[in-house]
Amino acid sequence: MNGFSKASLKLAGMAAAIAVLCLCTPPDLPVCAFRSLTGRPCPLCGLTHAFFALAKGHFAEALHWHALSPLAAVLLVGVIWNSPRMARLWTPSLCAFACYGILRIVAA
Repeated sequence: MNGFSKASLKLAGMAAAIAVLCLCTPPDLPVCAFRSLTGRPCPLCGLTHAFFALAKGHFAEALHWHALSPLAAVLLVGVIWNSPRMARLWTPSLCAFACYGILRIVAA
């Protein structure tokens, strides 16, 4: 593969994604169909803005947009990296997102 390992290509891809998130601003378009229809946030609402904030190192802002954004970032890295150890996080993470989503829907 021209002297590049899969790991180095994955690292380069993640670095490029972080650079794009750092240099750009999140879109102001409402992309959540659930929120557009109900007026209430879904379990994933705010993750786009939160990822932009995390990439810039604005952790408090990321938590403002979505409290589970650091967990979502770890899960995304695990998917990209295809780590078997990360597989253990999926079930508890999905439960956390479901509980958080229900809380957001009820409290909003």
